[in-house]
Amino acid sequence: MNRRNRLLPATLALATATALLVSSCSSSGSEDDQDSADGTPSNSPAATAPSTPGTPGTPDAATTAPDTPAPGPTTPSAGAPAPGTPAGSPPPGTPPGTGTPPGNPAPPPAGARWQPTPGLAWQWQLGGAVDQSVDVPVYDIDGFENDASVVAALHAKGRKVICYINAGSWENFRPDSAAFAKSLQGSDTGWKGEKWFDIRKLDQLRPLMAARFDMCRSKGFDAIEPDTIEAYNQNSGFPLTADDQLKYNRMLAQLAHERGLAIGLKNDLDQIPALLADFDFAVNEECSQFDECDRVAPFVKAGKAVFHVEYKLDTDRFCGKAKSLGFSSMRKKLELDAWRKPC
Repeated sequence: MNRRNRLLPATLALATATALLVSSCSSSGSEDDQDSADGTPSNSPAATAPSTPGTPGTPDAATTAPDTPAPGPTTPSAGAPAPGTPAGSPPPGTPPGTGTPPGNPAPPPAGARWQPTPGLAWQWQLGGAVDQSVDVPVYDIDGFENDASVVAALHAKGRKVICYINAGSWENFRPDSAAFAKSLQGSDTGWKGEKWFDIRKLDQLRPLMAARFDMCRSKGFDAIEPDTIEAYNQNSGFPLTADDQLKYNRMLAQLAHERGLAIGLKNDLDQIPALLADFDFAVNEECSQFDECDRVAPFVKAGKAVFHVEYKLDTDRFCGKAKSLGFSSMRKKLELDAWRKPC
């Protein structure tokens, strides 16, 4: 189940306030100066990572062992706009805020797509200006709220950068919100201003998601983290089935791969066996809290990274098993600011 809905009964008021704060604030709020250094060489591939709400933790210092960087190009993925093309200047008719218009680019050359390998340290920051001092090879950050200059600066430091995008629910605060018809919007997700998508309508959602993925590519991101992609087991307002979700998630994977971008499976544990071959890595929230980490382990066995966070458990309660499984694990705060306590 998606973290947002798992935590909702106990933390709706706090989570809603945080969601609004994350979408409007511009300060980083980092409290983890000591945890920033993971001992990763400065030329390690990395990326910027979006953070996810959870219970605030105590910012005590932690140390980590050096991580082995994943092989892969540090330049923007195949299919990116030619040098000199300004990002965020789409032709008329493109949904606002999505960069280049949706298209159907030719598949990139074999091996051109980044493949995150197990054990890579990462940073997931969705709130505030990105703290680029965290010495890890992978960052996961908000695709709308960060421009190409942020991605380029991280690339210059040898990082790989993941583009966080909400692919499963409508958000009224996004610049392209008007492009999504009312008929696509279902029940509230529990977060103010968000409604589940009718994922059965692939013909309508495909070009809209393509436009968002084009934005990620035009800014130079290496990969995509699509959020809220398990509507079929939520109160979405639509009679969605597991098969509907499989079709939709595979469509997202195809769109990413057509653009030379890697893509991660966010939660959706029940469908991991069916979707493992379609996704390049996993992003998981609180598998230790809910005793589910063994269900995500097939990604590591397939040579694919599992980027994992906990919000309520301190590191001494989950890092041992997470390391044994080969996960890239850390504790984050509900605010998803720069603070992190890695394993």
